[in-house]
Amino acid sequence: MTSLSELPIRDDLRGREPYGAPQLDVPHALNTNENPYPPSEALVKALGEAVMDVAGSLNRYPDRDAVALREGLAAFLNSDTPGIGLTGRQVWAANGSNEIIQQILQAFGGHGRTALGFEPSYSMHPIITEVTGTGWVNAFRDEDFGLEPEAAVRAVREHQPDIVFLTSPNNPTGTALPLAAIEAVLDAAPGMVVVDEAYAEFRRAGTPSALTLLDGHPRLIVTRTMSKAFAMAGTRLGYLAADPAVIDALLLVRLPYHLSAVTQAVARTALAHAAELLGSVDALRRERDAIVEWLRGEGFRVADSDANFVLFGTFPDRREVWQGMLDRGVLIREVGPPEWLRVSVGTPAEMAAFQTALKESQ
Repeated sequence: MTSLSELPIRDDLRGREPYGAPQLDVPHALNTNENPYPPSEALVKALGEAVMDVAGSLNRYPDRDAVALREGLAAFLNSDTPGIGLTGRQVWAANGSNEIIQQILQAFGGHGRTALGFEPSYSMHPIITEVTGTGWVNAFRDEDFGLEPEAAVRAVREHQPDIVFLTSPNNPTGTALPLAAIEAVLDAAPGMVVVDEAYAEFRRAGTPSALTLLDGHPRLIVTRTMSKAFAMAGTRLGYLAADPAVIDALLLVRLPYHLSAVTQAVARTALAHAAELLGSVDALRRERDAIVEWLRGEGFRVADSDANFVLFGTFPDRREVWQGMLDRGVLIREVGPPEWLRVSVGTPAEMAAFQTALKESQ
């Protein structure tokens, strides 16, 4: 059998490891920031009917531009952030926010161009950047995982990147960015600015979205996903809002018929039931705040979180703690700075199991 090292793959891919959190059969999986609440029986029925409606025409290609879905996503964003007045022409959708990021890099990155981010942050930003042949620059976050506008501007002016990635709330820290930091980067950046808002629905009341900055900023892109708050991780639907010219650029690199008819039907049905799917968000926020308080009461360092996960530490040997919790049926994530661990917010029963396992693993 031929080994990978014997194949003529690109030199810059040699030695890389595939991305992926462990997928293990455990009683309490708290490592991938999913919404733990499955769809109701009524919604399962509606989803099944939506798939049946398109099943009879699966011999034909789907709507290549997903027009109805994009209009539905625009309507949702308008309700989520009143006053922005988006149309479907300003929204684009793909197979998860990772494909959205890939398309952005294919259109605006590439050989001889660079993207800049502030780590620790979403690990797929540098991974997708580099596999698209784009140079990656890490400008680092503050010690408390925040991002001061002045420091961000200095990094942008020094490196003059073609793309800047900002993540708010940030993954894996949960830190939200003030609009002042985003505006400062927009004013300084020579190219595109991408604000990854995968966890935006979990942010605290009064924390504004970068969507409010779209008007007058044609190089701003705001990305979202249905994998987190929408409890639709299995659907694989990511989307963005931007100037229509940005969508025109992405049309140049998207694959033909990239969103299946089934994906579009399921996503449209989810949007029609948004109130139900997002109904667990307040409960998850409360669980998040409760686990932050508990962890701090136990003497751990904890990053402030506006997401549905919590980064905590520090551990001389985080792998030992991670393994100890796994041995007790609780799977969390080794991610971020070397001495920290991240736990996704689950149901009250799952968080109780997490607390017990963590105590026993010390």
